[in-house]
Amino acid sequence: MSHLYESLPGYRITGSDAPEKAVLRLGFVPLSDCAPLVAAKVLDLGRRHGIAIELHRQPSWAAVRDKLISGELDAAHALHGLVYGVQLGIGGPQADMAVLMTLNRNGQAITLSTRLADALQAGRGLRELLASESRQHVFAQTFPTGTHAMWLYYWLAAQGIDPLGDIKAVVIPPPQMSDALASGLLDGYCAGEPWHAVAEAEGLGRTVVRSGEIWPDHPEKVLACRRDFVRQCPNAARALTMTLLEACRWLDDPGHRREAAGWLSGPGYVGRASALIMPRLLGDYGRLGDTAPLMRFFDGGSVNYPYLSDGLWFLSQYRRWGLWSGDADMLAIARAINQTALYGEAASNLGVPQPASPMRRSVLMDGRVWDGSDPQAYADGFDIRIKP
Repeated sequence: MSHLYESLPGYRITGSDAPEKAVLRLGFVPLSDCAPLVAAKVLDLGRRHGIAIELHRQPSWAAVRDKLISGELDAAHALHGLVYGVQLGIGGPQADMAVLMTLNRNGQAITLSTRLADALQAGRGLRELLASESRQHVFAQTFPTGTHAMWLYYWLAAQGIDPLGDIKAVVIPPPQMSDALASGLLDGYCAGEPWHAVAEAEGLGRTVVRSGEIWPDHPEKVLACRRDFVRQCPNAARALTMTLLEACRWLDDPGHRREAAGWLSGPGYVGRASALIMPRLLGDYGRLGDTAPLMRFFDGGSVNYPYLSDGLWFLSQYRRWGLWSGDADMLAIARAINQTALYGEAASNLGVPQPASPMRRSVLMDGRVWDGSDPQAYADGFDIRIKP
């Protein structure tokens, strides 16, 4: 192996910093953005922090949720919105959850059937196109409260399409998306890579928008765990966060990403050829060009801070789509989930810069500004929403 963990700048444990658990079980779904977990495992980055990592591939995000709640997994590569959905008990069991860090930004996409993609390329609007056909169109996402559901809904609504009324939205695990498109069950889907590259390579559909075009530099996967894991094993949680921070930093190098693509292609990870994984992992989307923010794992440390405003955005969208109601202090929920203090310790130990504020400002595809200051007003400001 050409790159060993000893070559990275880092931090080594001493005395009372020793992790309470030496072996940590991490779950992941086979996607290109599980790369930090795979790099941490292959490079044995946890060793100097006193931990060993076991990786457990999961067939779906529902399986990740269930095994985090049951304790079969200590932590996982997870959709940002999955964590918040479990915290609120939306569509499944409730559990107190924690986000230790953000693992990546951007890197997701929406693929349409070749027929629909051709019509869009010819200049037809999607709303007009769907309305012209006397059938219900079906679009898939990967988890009811997850990032892919929110990107799909936001994109459709920005084009005047009600995602909960004008189309049928279904949940399908990422590796099954292209097969469902091939069978005619779907008109399109939102998921992570390489499942869009797979659909294009097999001539089943085409990527029409990347998630970075919907929300530039949006939060995507996080390092998630139960909150009682943080309480009971704070040193282990900090050690794990440092380990994954080092993995994200390692992935900043394009040569390292090429190496990681080879690892991801293995049957225990993503199980698809590195030729399908590598280009988009490196930001090469061919005909789509480089007009959207691409996958970022570290970017000088700017990616990984668990911003409270990121969590609040998901809460605002749950309000918008009628997934969650009732009185609640949204900021208090975000503060309880996003472990900013623990992240700060981990980042300081590694010399990783941190932002001055736990809130950040973004402008989404429709020109709306998001800064986390008033999630309810933000949700109420959309024309297409579920009205109480």
